[in-house]
Amino acid sequence: MWHRDELLKAIWHAFTALDVDHRGKVSKSQLKVLSHNLCTVMKIPHDPVALEEHFKDDDEGPLSNYGYMPYLNRFILDKVQKDFNVVEFYKMCWTLSYKNNICTKNLLILEDDAFKVWCIFNFLSEDRYPLVIVIEEIEYLVQKLTEAMASGWSEEKFVDYKQQLHAKKTCLTAWEVIELVGTSYFWQVNRQTLSMGINEVFQELILDVLKQGYMMKKGHKRKNWTERWFVLRPTSLSYYICEDLMEQKGEIALDQNCCVESLPDKEGKKCLFIIKCPDKSFEISASDKKKKQEWIQTIQTCIQLLMLGLLSPHREARLRRRELRQRQQAEEGQLVERMKELQAANEHKQRQLEVMKKKMEEAEAEAVMEEHRRKKTQSDLQDRYKLDLEREKMVRQQMEEQVAQKSNELEQYLQRVRELEDMYHQLEEALEDERQAKQDEEAMHKLQSRLLEEEAAKREELEQIHLQQQRLLSQTEAEKQELVVQQLAKEKDLQAAMMQLDKLGRERRGALEEYEKVSRKLERAANKTKTWKDKVAKHEGLVRLIQPGDKAPQKITNWGPASFTDAELELRKKSWQERKKQDAQDQ
Repeated sequence: MWHRDELLKAIWHAFTALDVDHRGKVSKSQLKVLSHNLCTVMKIPHDPVALEEHFKDDDEGPLSNYGYMPYLNRFILDKVQKDFNVVEFYKMCWTLSYKNNICTKNLLILEDDAFKVWCIFNFLSEDRYPLVIVIEEIEYLVQKLTEAMASGWSEEKFVDYKQQLHAKKTCLTAWEVIELVGTSYFWQVNRQTLSMGINEVFQELILDVLKQGYMMKKGHKRKNWTERWFVLRPTSLSYYICEDLMEQKGEIALDQNCCVESLPDKEGKKCLFIIKCPDKSFEISASDKKKKQEWIQTIQTCIQLLMLGLLSPHREARLRRRELRQRQQAEEGQLVERMKELQAANEHKQRQLEVMKKKMEEAEAEAVMEEHRRKKTQSDLQDRYKLDLEREKMVRQQMEEQVAQKSNELEQYLQRVRELEDMYHQLEEALEDERQAKQDEEAMHKLQSRLLEEEAAKREELEQIHLQQQRLLSQTEAEKQELVVQQLAKEKDLQAAMMQLDKLGRERRGALEEYEKVSRKLERAANKTKTWKDKVAKHEGLVRLIQPGDKAPQKITNWGPASFTDAELELRKKSWQERKKQDAQDQ
């Protein structure tokens, strides 16, 4: 639920923008339009009759902020629900107020960045009107922007600027803060970096985004792992398709019954943790161990705040800063009152000393006059009044004793004055030592924060180097395994080739043996044929004449078409070997 004080600050800017004459009053027609716009963006039914009834005695005249406030609280703010878009509400109030107060053309930021700085100002400003921001909150804003931009800033400039504000005893308005940030007075960054830093601080302070980033989430039905963009707020953990936040896939509602725990690596996933809710549990995988620990700690902080019934972390931090400032102001007030009391006591002692000095001077003057009178009387009556002379001597001794006594009292008063002056100097030295101690403590805090930042940076760098070494080792191991697999495959191929070669050798030897058998059979058949021819020739007594033969290769045609010459036999042998080789290669 949005706090009413934060909504009233934005409405105050819109009301002040409508007050053109700066008299603290706005016409009734303008308030009607403002009320209608507020009801529209805050999703509240608008009732114009209620406005007329509330201001029926004022007719169409101007209305003050104090007169409009009861209507605003009763008919608008009391009906506000938490489901309206607060950014649209701020946009509407910003549109009414910024055009007459600032121009972004001369600044390093665009209008949208100026709007975000305006919203941040409303969040950090004091709860009094007109709205201003104190120097401590300005320092907090500068530090947040510096952390968001991850860049250095000029501390010397800020110290000088802070001293100037203390000397003027003034605070900054919203438009002065926008101009201060837009000129990039304390940083040396470009427009894009400054815009990204403003957007990150805006999301954290205004939209309650405590942490966001990509992680893997395990599904409930298919049990598959999907990358999602997670956004953590004080009461929920939402996840989207990507970081543009256009399509929300789900939301994990956080309450005091939830808990978050770390899980061991499993299913090939590392950096696992689980969020246990009353109805279901969610398993999530972070990108590395550092991100996993950060997410677990942040979610645990949200659950603890919900258990304690506290606000979001940055709102709690704002309240603590305000309480600290109030305590410091009270202590400073007490110290000022104590100094005033000491100064008043010192002045009172000074007045007493002055009165005593006057009395001593008067007594001394009276003693001198009395001495003159005595001398005159003694000179006139020396001879006749010896007894009076003795009496005068006694009176003189008494007067001298009184003067000595008065001198002693004066010395005592002067000693008391010196003691008071010493006490006053000691008090000043104590105050100076306290101020120096505070400065030394602030310097030590800054040094410690800088050392912590450097240590975190070194740790991150070492972790990145360790991750790189692990990736290189895993890549080398994968390449080694791949080479082993290739070597085994080649050995298998070599063994298969050797077996094929042995098979071909055996087939070749078998073919040669078969060829030799066929040759022997052929030779025996030729011899047998020649023998039978000779026997038939002798028997029949036929004598054949030998005639010149053809030059072509001789063919044996006497015993059927299957007979062939030696040349044809050689050709057939070569063709048969080529077919065997071709069959072996095909296999």
